[in-house]
Amino acid sequence: MGLPHPIPYQGSKRQLADSILQYFPTANARLVEPFAGSAAITVAALAHRRVDSAWMSDTDAALIGLWRQIMDCPEVIADAYERLWIAQLGRERTYYDEVRARFNQTHQPADYLYLLARCVKAAVRYNAQGEFNQSSDNRRKGARPETMRQQIMGASRLLKGRVSADCADYRDIVSEITQDDLVYMDPPYQGVCKQRDPRYRKSIMFETFVDVLRDLNNRNIAYIVSYDGRTDKKQHGLFLPDSLNLQRIELHAGRSSQATLLGRTDVTYESLYLSPALLQRLSLPSLKTDDLHQSEQQLPLFELSI
Repeated sequence: MGLPHPIPYQGSKRQLADSILQYFPTANARLVEPFAGSAAITVAALAHRRVDSAWMSDTDAALIGLWRQIMDCPEVIADAYERLWIAQLGRERTYYDEVRARFNQTHQPADYLYLLARCVKAAVRYNAQGEFNQSSDNRRKGARPETMRQQIMGASRLLKGRVSADCADYRDIVSEITQDDLVYMDPPYQGVCKQRDPRYRKSIMFETFVDVLRDLNNRNIAYIVSYDGRTDKKQHGLFLPDSLNLQRIELHAGRSSQATLLGRTDVTYESLYLSPALLQRLSLPSLKTDDLHQSEQQLPLFELSI
């Protein structure tokens, strides 16, 4: 089995993790991931021994509660998921609605894991009242209990005792980091930053985010940001401003899920930004803009061992 990923989550950087890790310095005491989601980068960084420990956070309290139970009580959450999975058989659609209604009242971690395993595109969606409102994917039942148990137990073994998890605003988290930390941020893209993003109860404003990055630069903090991107020639959002002096790199992310559904071959590229402090730690010079684009055949820009 590959790296353990018990939480299915749209937008996860699971497939890009190896490419992103190549921009990690060789020695990092702690990784800080303020937009945790499925924590794909935290999982990969610990598994490949690129960091000794990690601090992950998210504004989704239910998600952080689920991560805490996976780390501290893996058998409990695995057993609870198995009971839910078995109970759905024969009436999957109505059972999903019942679990969703209960979750919106109690926010139990096992209910949340079941909803993520069954919902459309593994996409978290909240309504304006903060209620989980994503529909079920009626074509599937979710990961089988034995498969989910393997993922949960694997994640617990990897993360327990090495990762702290908090429900907090990203601005509060980054205000406490030091120059010994490495920060990885994967906030909502600009297309949803100027209105309420249904993945979050609070919006992430572009201008505020840029101000936070500027402050990190002033504090000489090493960080990596996954932000905007494009599908073939269609750009999704604006680039982060040149005034931040960030190094932008395009990562080939493969064919988009929407293109696959429509039978097209559109290729997605995601932008990765490296901070000035990180470039110093990597002993890498800034590159010209023309050098930043990676083709489908090219390896990641810098060949750093994992």
